[in-house]
Amino acid sequence: MRASASGAGSSDEHSRSGPRRISWRALLLLAVPLSIVLDRVFHAPALAVFITACLAVLPLAGYMGEATEHLAHRTGPTVGGLLNATFGNAAELIISIVALRAGLVTLVKASITGSILGNLLLIMGLALVAGGIRQNQLRFNRTNAGISAGMLSLAVVALVFPALFHALHPESAARLSELRMSEAVALILLATYGFSLLFTLRTHRRLFSCETHPLEGPAWTTRKATLILGFATVGVAVESELLVHAATEATRTVGLTETFLGLIVIPIIGNAAEHATAVVVARKGKMDLALQIALGSSTQVALLVAPILVFAGLLLGRDMNLVFTPFEVMALGLSTIVTAVITLDGESHWFEGVQLLAVYGMVAVGAYFLV
Repeated sequence: MRASASGAGSSDEHSRSGPRRISWRALLLLAVPLSIVLDRVFHAPALAVFITACLAVLPLAGYMGEATEHLAHRTGPTVGGLLNATFGNAAELIISIVALRAGLVTLVKASITGSILGNLLLIMGLALVAGGIRQNQLRFNRTNAGISAGMLSLAVVALVFPALFHALHPESAARLSELRMSEAVALILLATYGFSLLFTLRTHRRLFSCETHPLEGPAWTTRKATLILGFATVGVAVESELLVHAATEATRTVGLTETFLGLIVIPIIGNAAEHATAVVVARKGKMDLALQIALGSSTQVALLVAPILVFAGLLLGRDMNLVFTPFEVMALGLSTIVTAVITLDGESHWFEGVQLLAVYGMVAVGAYFLV
């Protein structure tokens, strides 16, 4: 157990907090067999299956992230950074691929922009509030924030061009050209992401030498971390099948749209572990790490996850393009501008976190009323 590594001399506070965290995750793991039994044995209502599957994904995504961190600790900074870059949004990517295979293209598109917005506004907002409670002035790496803002601006451009093409050529005969354009844009985004890894992990690594994710307790062996990562990945895939198959009927039951589910619900579920980590490290005063989680995850979704889903659609026979709704494009563009204004000076405070949360709240309200 990770908590036992602190030894007999650890404080009562630490001994109390460690087991409590483990017990909550273990408790949520009970949702994994429960969701399977509800779906396969009792054929329960879709809403019950959907809720339990969502709860089951939370601890599994947490284990995936933790196993990746332990593997990164074992492999060194370059390979470790590559592992974090590859598996950072693995849980959400699995859910999206399962949804894409089920033909829920609208849900998948909404989850892409929803994940970027959630990282930019919700995670960063919570991190700034958590860090600003203890410090009047928060300072962080301007270079890192500036590069992330630049890559996010590139992502907005990548989303604007297909949407603009769709507006200029709304006829159905242009759909194939629209898809091919999206595939070309996806290739450019993947190449840009590859160069960003070269820049941050090799040629200019010294500019990004901030804190690493803290490991709680002793580092796992490579074998243990690999096994846990494998089992958690399989678990997320199984739960994603249950979640996606129950999604349409469940959202219809509670009166939610597919767009709201993709923009708000799915990203919160897939990124819950990152949400918690960013808030915890921000409270400890590690703002560079907290913003690295939020901004890094956003750029990864825009430059890696979205292109992968375009080509996954090609393999699965689904027309997955990068044509997003005007609401999604505008929300992403305005959120990127707001985030850049807040972070580019290298300083912030808790009220700017509140402002980011307010913008996220307005996006959620807009998505709720969006038909």
